[in-house]
Amino acid sequence: MANFLFCSLDAALIADLAWQIHREGHGVKYYVEAESDGEIGDGFVPKTDDWEGEVEWADVVIFDDIWIGSDVGTGALAQELRERGKAVVGGTPNTDRLEADRGYAMAVLEEHGVNTVEHHVFEDFDAGVRHVRENPAPYVIKPLGEVQNVKRLLYVGNEDDGSDVVDVLRAYEKAWGHRMKGFQLQRKVEGVEVAVCGFFDGQRFVDRVNFNFEHKKLFPGNIGPSTGEMGTSMFWGGRNELFAETLGKLEGWLAEEGYVGSIDLNCIVNETGIYPLEFTPRFGYPTIALQEESFESATGQFFSDLARGNDPELVVHNGYQVGVRIVLPPFPFDDAKTYDENSRNAAIVFDGESREGVHLEDTKQVDGQWRVAGESGMPLVVTGKGETMQNAREQAYERVDDVIVPNLYYRDDIGERWIDGDGDRLQAWGYLGPQS
Repeated sequence: MANFLFCSLDAALIADLAWQIHREGHGVKYYVEAESDGEIGDGFVPKTDDWEGEVEWADVVIFDDIWIGSDVGTGALAQELRERGKAVVGGTPNTDRLEADRGYAMAVLEEHGVNTVEHHVFEDFDAGVRHVRENPAPYVIKPLGEVQNVKRLLYVGNEDDGSDVVDVLRAYEKAWGHRMKGFQLQRKVEGVEVAVCGFFDGQRFVDRVNFNFEHKKLFPGNIGPSTGEMGTSMFWGGRNELFAETLGKLEGWLAEEGYVGSIDLNCIVNETGIYPLEFTPRFGYPTIALQEESFESATGQFFSDLARGNDPELVVHNGYQVGVRIVLPPFPFDDAKTYDENSRNAAIVFDGESREGVHLEDTKQVDGQWRVAGESGMPLVVTGKGETMQNAREQAYERVDDVIVPNLYYRDDIGERWIDGDGDRLQAWGYLGPQS
């Protein structure tokens, strides 16, 4: 058994992984920096209010994100702790930058021979508008800097002449110009959106590779405002072409960095190629809860071995997995009055004794009663797995039906894109076969 110190230096994201490792019998202490999230995980995992004072106690330190408040910086802390001889799951200043600086991320991909979609970074709105007018096409607007965490600002253009992108840029200039350090315009590519996710142990990738499909819009059918994530479908595979042409080409660079943890590269794939869109050089949420559900080997042992570079062995469920995020008003928006009236401290009730497939997000336990915590309105992720994507969907939604919270909502179509043709297309294009 090992001692694990979990650190949320911005929002509390990692309570579920801490809870899982705590239930396996390991020592766990969890630190949450954000005052508004301070209660998340209470009653489920032991907490600490001084993470730096617990470093010597910890055998493994785990950072859940790249952010320290509104600044990027956990990679520097992780690197410093490694230099002191600590086993750490976390990044480096350069891997943090993969998420915070999209232009840098694309440059790293290109330097290592990875195909990229046409992209341009602008610090000036007029220059961006001029580019679209001179090169008319559909574009995706991706904000840079701190406002990239406001997910609804990501805009995917639809008009062939780019006129809707021009209109949105003008609107952003008025509403967000003072906070937006710049933005990336990425040429829109049609195809199947798929993320390639690997666990890196400081030297190499673990052999099991995760392929996942994010569902970012609020409503079924991919309609409505962008959220961080409404649900994910996934499966595990080997080092196939999709991995070899993307993350596989960065294995040497990540080893030079000494990166440890999960790293995810979201891509658009079509019959002509693989086009990376953006990195998540940390755990994904709710991806990690769904990955954890599919681990068939011990979670704590895996992360202990990963942090120490001890050739971690990962045994995973061999079929498909589906995770559904259950949310409450006013998610994905911030409205304190609505949250206070509808969601704060709401009781989470289960129709039955089983908690199989139920994972914590913004939740606490008071006298044995599960309650909503924090201020974001994201209490739970509910997961299912099966031999087919349809089986996994059925199990997940049967479990969702057992969760009772007034005013809850969720997407009921997680995994349908795979069934409706994404899976067939990826197979037909040959990306999921063995590595050549």
